[in-house]
Amino acid sequence: MNGTNDGRGAPPSHRAGPSGAPRDSELEDEGLASDAEAERAPRRPIQVMEDNTLHTRLTKDLGVHYPFVSAGMAFVALPPLVIAVSEAGGIGMLGSAPEPAPFLRARIQSIRAGTQRPFGVDFILDHARAGDLTTREHIDTCISERVPVVAFHWALPPAAWVKDLRAAGIRVWVQAGSVEFAKDALALGVDGLIAQGRQAAGYNRGTTPTLKLVRELRALTSELPLLAAGGIADALSAARAMYHGADGVWVGTRMVASVEAYAHPGYKQRLVDGDARDSDFTTLFGPEWSGPRQRVLRNRVVREWAGREAKAPTQTQDTIGTTRLFPGLAGGDALYTMPRFSAFVPTPDTQGDLEEMVLPASGSSMARIESVQPAGQIVVEMMEGAHRLLANPYELEADTDENDRS
Repeated sequence: MNGTNDGRGAPPSHRAGPSGAPRDSELEDEGLASDAEAERAPRRPIQVMEDNTLHTRLTKDLGVHYPFVSAGMAFVALPPLVIAVSEAGGIGMLGSAPEPAPFLRARIQSIRAGTQRPFGVDFILDHARAGDLTTREHIDTCISERVPVVAFHWALPPAAWVKDLRAAGIRVWVQAGSVEFAKDALALGVDGLIAQGRQAAGYNRGTTPTLKLVRELRALTSELPLLAAGGIADALSAARAMYHGADGVWVGTRMVASVEAYAHPGYKQRLVDGDARDSDFTTLFGPEWSGPRQRVLRNRVVREWAGREAKAPTQTQDTIGTTRLFPGLAGGDALYTMPRFSAFVPTPDTQGDLEEMVLPASGSSMARIESVQPAGQIVVEMMEGAHRLLANPYELEADTDENDRS
């Protein structure tokens, strides 16, 4: 028996501004309509399965309906996307860009105004040109705001941060691309692991295919929630990840191609048009944060510099456009001039040539994306489809399809 949004009220179908305030494949294709057209288009009600049997360590630990987590992508995963995913029964993660802690607090409060369901904040741990991307002030903000989940990526958090977050009742997750890194995270006493396979988009040090890494990390712990990240974009890839030991999925590229994602429409279009072989690793981007390895869409600038990224100028007067780094927040709307090879992804505020910009993307996921859809619809379709597949898992044993492609 199905009930609309599990009897908890329909998920929001309106578009919301970056601060959370409203503003001016199996279901019917949403097509490539503009944001305004998407706003006006009628929405088929999202149905949540009341008898869904995808009960995992993740759903039990956080009391959510679906073992689905949307990746906390900087600049793109703002309150509207977080709210939409959480309202649909998953866990929305706010992408914390290199922004001041007061801006983070405003984002968190905006999310709380839109949903009472669990959500989280995803932090990158590294030092950039402007300073540390994540500071103790960011952590204290999460503690004071009692954020349900905090995730860390790229490096291990200080032990004191983990201790203080957990003492406040906040779950701490760490994204790991190897067994060695995962062991170090477990030694810190984290509450969950995210297995980032080599197919995952964005900042990625991983060399192990997603499903193989899931099996390896599952062998480390039989108690803690384990999420699969990398190439998860439809019911089959989600079901396969859970069949191989994951307690849920961490979904990035597919959620960029959602109505609520704060990504440039041209970026979303390229994800719809892309295929399995249309992404690659590069160290090209990053005057703001020099040299991190990323999996990105292979656009013109990536093709031009492929294999010779080290020869790209690190100091250049060339610019590729403008953007706004912290839209919707007082003091955050100032224009930022993007230098060539900027590490900042294009959003609706970005003006310039997308063929010169960084477009994080998983080829494995692009092979599975057919259209831009509402985030809640993506969550429910993926999870209900995974539920059906797991009930008869004869096609889930293999791990050599698109989910493991480069």
